[in-house]
Amino acid sequence: MKISIIGAGSVRYSLQLIGDVAKIPELSGVHVTLMDINNLRLDAIYILAKKYIQELGANISVEKTTSLEEAVKGADFIINTALPYPPEHEDGFEKYEIITQVAEKYGYYRGIDSQEFNMVSTYSYLICSYFDLKLALQISELMKKYSPDAWLLQTANPIFEITQYLTRYTDTKIVGFCHGYGGIYEVFEALGMAKDEVDWQVSGVNHGIWLNRFKYKGEDGYKFLDKWIKEGLPNWESKNPWDLQLSPAAIDMYRFYGMLPIGDTVRNGSWKYHYNLETKKKWYGKFGGIDNEVERPKFHRQLRASKQRLIELAKKVENDPTNCSLTTELPDLFTTDRMSGEQQILFINALINNKKTRLVLNIPNRGVIAGIPDDVVVEVTCQVDSQGIHPEKVEPDLTDRIKKFYLIPRIMRMEMAIEAFRTRDIKVLEEFLIRDPRTRSYQQVKDVLNELLNLPFNQEIKEYFGV
Repeated sequence: MKISIIGAGSVRYSLQLIGDVAKIPELSGVHVTLMDINNLRLDAIYILAKKYIQELGANISVEKTTSLEEAVKGADFIINTALPYPPEHEDGFEKYEIITQVAEKYGYYRGIDSQEFNMVSTYSYLICSYFDLKLALQISELMKKYSPDAWLLQTANPIFEITQYLTRYTDTKIVGFCHGYGGIYEVFEALGMAKDEVDWQVSGVNHGIWLNRFKYKGEDGYKFLDKWIKEGLPNWESKNPWDLQLSPAAIDMYRFYGMLPIGDTVRNGSWKYHYNLETKKKWYGKFGGIDNEVERPKFHRQLRASKQRLIELAKKVENDPTNCSLTTELPDLFTTDRMSGEQQILFINALINNKKTRLVLNIPNRGVIAGIPDDVVVEVTCQVDSQGIHPEKVEPDLTDRIKKFYLIPRIMRMEMAIEAFRTRDIKVLEEFLIRDPRTRSYQQVKDVLNELLNLPFNQEIKEYFGV
């Protein structure tokens, strides 16, 4: 069996997936192909992956390639983790920082891609996610030619838009993966609940999921949350920029919508929580969350430093492999006794070896969430086995407010983004911004798009839209 990881030169992700494969005995003998266009990072990850496999004593073969075609050929599962970016840039985050600065000149705080119910920084790119959708379509076309029975496990953002586009307009077998649902475990821990005794279910759309079922030892779990709100919320403090699951914003959304937002959903509320850094600190604690002008650039610097550390560690391994232990050097990354918490390899094992597993996946709705169109991709709790993906009945149903005031507006934004990409109509991007509360005139919309499209690294997008 061949598993290909696209965009394998990331900081941690591909190494975590390699570790997960190695820790599942039933996947012994799997071949993993690592693909990236950045030779320096690809070489480093390749060296570290081989060493990690050796230290775990796993029977896994691994190869590297810069060819997308070679990675797709004969693959059974293709995991797309890539963040495409122009080769002249250090990484994909650099161009996001530039376009954010340009957009802020025209009054769009945190850039035009920071949108109500979709505030996650660096999630999209000029609204239509051009580079991400282009790569996903390239992978899809190669799969049709070289691996028509393979699964595409879409992991890179924007998961919603990419999974939706390929589901609707191609024959690709695709499923979207996000680890944001893990916020439920933060809730359980804060409330002192043993996770094995919690009956839970989440549903919604990617980065817009809600704890619709919550029972602890047969009792209503929200009763325990309400008690914590009275006793614990007044003393809540954010431990880091990512510590948002029980923030004042999360609790405020819970009170309004009737169910608790989970994971990145807490970041994706309305402008009420995001007008400026002061507002963000009020709702997300002293750091103001991760999606602001201080913490997001800092995080990008940390990622670059982490990448450099892995490159240096790979050199150390290459120079003296017998005297370098990865599990000693970076035990948090190169774990020996636990899975990463990611779902992709569990999904593969469930399908291939009939290891029935409960996962949270992005799949076409087809009646799972009542009131949402059947062809819209939703994020729901599923059972997976050798017979395929079996979404659980959403019970109890999401509240009317979640559906009408949150999901439908978010779905509209998704539809506008993929419509812009599909039709190449610049007017769709304009209409998107005309509806933005930060917009004061149509001229403002035209001016910001004009300057953004005239950035040197956006020349391809400008030509794509014919402007």
